[in-house]
Amino acid sequence: MLKVGFITLGCKVNIYESNALEEMLIANGYSIIEPSSACDIFIINTCSVTNTADQKSRQMVSKCHKLNPNAIVVVMGCYVQTSHNDKLDADIILGNGNKEDLLGLLQEVINKREKKINIIDIMQKKDYDNLLVSTYDHARAFVKIEDGCNQFCAYCIIPYARGPIRSKKADIVIKEINDIVANGFNEVVLSGIHTGKYNDNGTKLSDLVERILTETKLKRLRLSSIEINEIDDKLLDLLAKSDVLANHFHLPLQSGSDEILKLMNRPYDKAYFKAKVEKIRAIRPNISLTTDVIVGFPYETDKLYEESKAFIKEINFSYLHVFPYSKRNNTKAASMPQVNGLIKKMRSNDLNKFSLLLQENYYRQNLGCKEEVLFEQREGDYLVGHTSNFILVKVLTPKDYTKLIKPVLLKKYDDGMVLGELLED
Repeated sequence: MLKVGFITLGCKVNIYESNALEEMLIANGYSIIEPSSACDIFIINTCSVTNTADQKSRQMVSKCHKLNPNAIVVVMGCYVQTSHNDKLDADIILGNGNKEDLLGLLQEVINKREKKINIIDIMQKKDYDNLLVSTYDHARAFVKIEDGCNQFCAYCIIPYARGPIRSKKADIVIKEINDIVANGFNEVVLSGIHTGKYNDNGTKLSDLVERILTETKLKRLRLSSIEINEIDDKLLDLLAKSDVLANHFHLPLQSGSDEILKLMNRPYDKAYFKAKVEKIRAIRPNISLTTDVIVGFPYETDKLYEESKAFIKEINFSYLHVFPYSKRNNTKAASMPQVNGLIKKMRSNDLNKFSLLLQENYYRQNLGCKEEVLFEQREGDYLVGHTSNFILVKVLTPKDYTKLIKPVLLKKYDDGMVLGELLED
């Protein structure tokens, strides 16, 4: 039995696809182990969202060769799709458009040990892939419902890595979630490259969410990320009616400057963003709103950066994912005047510190509240998990409530977490 080690970089979509491929290989007689010198095959599912991600992808190839020089090395995913002209020392180079071909390619290489390159024109990809996951290693299950992006933001290489939007059939999503619930999971996170653009022959994201809420017995449904302009009135109505929908939205802002937003080709301005946030908070006053922010985008002056930071403070997010702008070839921003790297680093450090302050403030304002916590793992004497509004909580208990949702009183802020007390033991 050949031993396979997966190395997955990047987003939840990559994780989902790697899990599906692991299941495919197991069903065909392969054994999945942690990446080590014992592996006969290494499979690296790469990311290309930044230059750093590209570099890490290349480093993983070298690492695998050092672990076992005789192993078969497979490199697949976004880095391969966007940079396949790079000379990669790999036995199989596989793009994003046909990952389901992995099994056949492996069998060919095992038999003949000839290098295989299998990359299709992702921009011509029309159909959603057939990759599905039936088992999950973690307390919450991620379900991929969509692939691809048509937005072409000025900074982003991902449309070229993932191709146009394709959506999973709604009936398949419902069956997948019902199977997940039957296997004892209480939370599902809907994920995709551009999740808010989900559309299965007229069934939009809010329609799909409504079906999940009515046709499954799921206890908590979370959206991995959604653009502010894709939260329609129906989704807001569902937010008002069902506490199954998590008390948390991740709303990518990218910049709090209208001038920069326009250069980025983002589909909203600050006024629109703020007005929609006010609608959301009118329904769920204590909802957790997290976001992505890019610092050092071309033309971002000190004044525009401070404007962006001021808007972030005005919205009062509960956490920020901060990214220094990374120049990506073939994107519109690549030809714009670039901001000095040291300035980007300073702004990134500044905003990361501000993010920690925002998070602490949000955590503290929830002290004394009763929240439902999905416990995810044990850390020493504590169980650790997240509330519906994505507060990280630890509870002292000898019992194993992993994968279960339990009521907890939030009692004390404790260095980036909240110490809670079980109300039902």
